[in-house]
Amino acid sequence: MGDIHYSKYLPLSEATFYVMLALNEPLHGYAIMQKVETMSGGSVTLGPGTLYGVFGTLEKQALIVKVAEEERRKVYALTELGRKVLAEQVRRLEVMVGNARALLSAS
Repeated sequence: MGDIHYSKYLPLSEATFYVMLALNEPLHGYAIMQKVETMSGGSVTLGPGTLYGVFGTLEKQALIVKVAEEERRKVYALTELGRKVLAEQVRRLEVMVGNARALLSAS
């Protein structure tokens, strides 16, 4: 999975990365905000403005799709392309962390 095809989507911002990660299962906005805060240990908190900005971008890029609407709550899920882009971001982060560990342990 080279990043040539996915490079136009990457790198993901921290907020976008966590939103996509939270959408490994279909969720609505408020649940995503809670899940992101929990997953990040409180280091990433998303306000509604940020979240809906991320939704707009990801929908335009076809990385997420609205799958339901329950009592005015829109439920989103990752598309197959979204899963591949997220996996490529994770692969790139692993390379970065591996390089950093190797260099820091050598010094």
